[in-house]
Amino acid sequence: MSYPIELIRHSLAHVMAAAVKKLHPDVKFAGGPAIENGFYYDFDTDYRFSEEDFEKIEKEMRDLIKSNGRFEQKIVDLDEAKKIFTDQPYKMEWLNEYDAAGEKLSIYTFRDFTDLCRGPHVESSKDLPRDGFKIRSVAGAYWKGDAKNKMLQRIYVDAFENKEALDAHLKMMEEAAARDNRKLGKDMDLFHFEPEYAPGAVFWHDKGFKIYRRLIEYIRARQERAGYLEISTPSVMDRCLWERSGHWAKYGAHNYSGKTQDGKVFCVKPMSCPGGMLVFGQGIKSYKDLPLYLAEFGKVNRYEAAGALAGLMRVREFTQDDAHIFCTEEQLEGEVVKILRFIKDIYNKFGFEKITMKLATRPLSEFRIGSDEVWDKAEGALKHALDANGIEYEIAENDAAFYGPKIDNYLKDSMGRVWQCGTVQLDMNLPERFDLSYIGEDGEKHRPIMLHRAMLGSIERFMGILLESTGGNLPLWLSPEPVVVVPISEKYREYAESVVADLRAAGVYTRADLRDEKVNYKVRELSLAKTPIIAVVGEKEANDKTVTLRKLGVEKQEVVALADFVEQMRDAVKLPM
Repeated sequence: MSYPIELIRHSLAHVMAAAVKKLHPDVKFAGGPAIENGFYYDFDTDYRFSEEDFEKIEKEMRDLIKSNGRFEQKIVDLDEAKKIFTDQPYKMEWLNEYDAAGEKLSIYTFRDFTDLCRGPHVESSKDLPRDGFKIRSVAGAYWKGDAKNKMLQRIYVDAFENKEALDAHLKMMEEAAARDNRKLGKDMDLFHFEPEYAPGAVFWHDKGFKIYRRLIEYIRARQERAGYLEISTPSVMDRCLWERSGHWAKYGAHNYSGKTQDGKVFCVKPMSCPGGMLVFGQGIKSYKDLPLYLAEFGKVNRYEAAGALAGLMRVREFTQDDAHIFCTEEQLEGEVVKILRFIKDIYNKFGFEKITMKLATRPLSEFRIGSDEVWDKAEGALKHALDANGIEYEIAENDAAFYGPKIDNYLKDSMGRVWQCGTVQLDMNLPERFDLSYIGEDGEKHRPIMLHRAMLGSIERFMGILLESTGGNLPLWLSPEPVVVVPISEKYREYAESVVADLRAAGVYTRADLRDEKVNYKVRELSLAKTPIIAVVGEKEANDKTVTLRKLGVEKQEVVALADFVEQMRDAVKLPM
């Protein structure tokens, strides 16, 4: 019988718990669900798990699987459950908090291990793969995710239907480790982090900051061509703005704030929305002014737990390519479609062709603002815009922003990984809270509709995705050093510098590597730093006014006339409009 992979992973989690219990009989069990690519389980024990234990646990799991043990379900009442788990404090805590109200509870037993579990599971361990799993790591995890509670040991396991699928995953993980943005950041001398002084904030080096600026330059150029106006709003503003918008109630714990001597509480900007609305609110707006596109490259700060920080992918300080589009109800559909096509074209220019869109509907959260009637109207408008224009999408239930539904864009990178980046969010609530209006054709005041829009999302995160997807082999227009000129000896320094001068005059950033090192050493170092083109020059090149090109990833060298090379590079580094 064939079982869904989630069910296999959940059953393997019970097998691992049984294996750990056999090896460490005094262990206390918290819980462990199936997750993407595998599962984890949290344990409480004085024994400290390490990589040396992984093979022992895996062997015990395989022995248990061979035993063809059954997963047996039993339905019990609350009192019986408490008797079964009397020596398991984490299960007892859950049971003591559970208001059974006469309901029955489900427990599953596999060999000597019993757990509270709704199921289902495979029928027997013979249905599980003996060689389709591998323990990945062990980490600390607070009970219930609360730092006030005890730190448990969480064992992560990669698990798949068979060895072939596991091997393919492990190979991809190995490649991902080689492409990790933190490793590439070091190899390419792009950026670093200082966890002690500024956790979750990027220290940009010259080359990394060139890429960062180039990304902003590109989005800015595309926006200006599309009629956007660029604004800049303060980095520190009164907390009352975020209370008014509703952000404080939902995200207040993630904001950096402090009280000044006059007793006011100010926040370091966690998002740009309130500032954009204050700019719109200046002066009288007419229907003739709409749609109005206000863009901002806003640097924002949000607190993230130290354990959640992950290179460029999750930081505390980042820059959003944010925009707020104010329009009429009649303009809404056209603007939504225009933005989605804009975002898709941007991704295509970066080499991302596979893009999935998801319509996120109203959250169940207590922090949701606005009436059901407003939400019905907003969700209906986005759905109609997608359907009427033949745009394929999926539904993401209860995943909207607290102020309105949204269409999120997910892109697939060269390794098959999926990332959520750009978004379009329809907001009929915040314009009401900030009392925004425009004068309609009838001479009366009307409420604008606002679209929150980000294309790359976080510049830092998108840069991390791009680095990992390309392995650092960035397109020439985005590379911080498209060309480095290497003279084979000091005698040809003058010609090397003249090549640099010609390229810079054509708008191509380059430099000459004039270190007192052998050419092969320089080439190896520059290749490690992912330099796209190394232009080697010596006597022949100086006499013939040529350059010998070594292109990254290409074995064969190429000799090109200097004038032709300069023109080629002039075109290659232009923004892909």
